[in-house]
Amino acid sequence: MPMKIDSVIARQRVDDLDAAIPFYERLTGRTADRFALAGVHLASVGSFLLFCGPDEAVQKVAGVSATLTVADLTAAVDEAVTAGATVVMPAQPTPNGHRAVLRHPHGGVYEYVGP
Repeated sequence: MPMKIDSVIARQRVDDLDAAIPFYERLTGRTADRFALAGVHLASVGSFLLFCGPDEAVQKVAGVSATLTVADLTAAVDEAVTAGATVVMPAQPTPNGHRAVLRHPHGGVYEYVGP
């Protein structure tokens, strides 16, 4: 059975996370979940991932077009690679699950997140 993407999370760099969060909470009707990773401050709000921080730290987050959530990360990575994607960062644990970063054959870079 082909891999299924359960949801797509849009990524948005913001200058001021505290100022941006209320807009996205109102837009989505969801409360922000805040966390930090490698010097970047992030907030997950509905289908949006907001982030800010020093340019050097943020470049790793900003280089990814979107986050794709999947039920089986290993199967999703294997299927994407078989279809022509390349692994930029192999699967590893994060504060909110496991993630891998892949470059699709047409150039887009995407984070895959799963349990």
